[in-house]
Amino acid sequence: MSSSERRIDTRVNICVPLRFRVLNNPGATEQSAHAENISQRGLYFETSVPMKVGTPVEVSLRMPQELSGKVVSDVKCVARVVHVRQNAAPGGILGIGLHIERYEAQASLRERWAS
Repeated sequence: MSSSERRIDTRVNICVPLRFRVLNNPGATEQSAHAENISQRGLYFETSVPMKVGTPVEVSLRMPQELSGKVVSDVKCVARVVHVRQNAAPGGILGIGLHIERYEAQASLRERWAS
C-alpha cells in the first residue's frame, strides 16, 4: 500500500516556510526549509540534513488558512519521520515525510517570521 493510499487527511500542495530541529541530536541547530505539502497530521519537505525513519523533529511553521479553517496561525509541532526519499533533488537533498504527533499554537513565533 502506498503512502498516498494510507492518508486520512487531505494534503494541500502549498509552499510553507518552516524551521525544524532534530530532537535526538543535542548539537543540532535549527534549520530552514519549505513544506511542499501539508495536512493536519503531516507534511513533506526537502533538506540536506540526514534523517532516518523514526527520527523525532520539532517544527515551527505558519499553518495556512486552508488547513486551519480560520486565520493563519503559528504552530510548533513535534513530529516523527515516517519516510525518507533519497535523491529527491540534485545535490544530496532528501525528501522527508513527517507525521505530526502534537502541535500547539504559538503567538510568540510571529516575530520570528518577520525577520
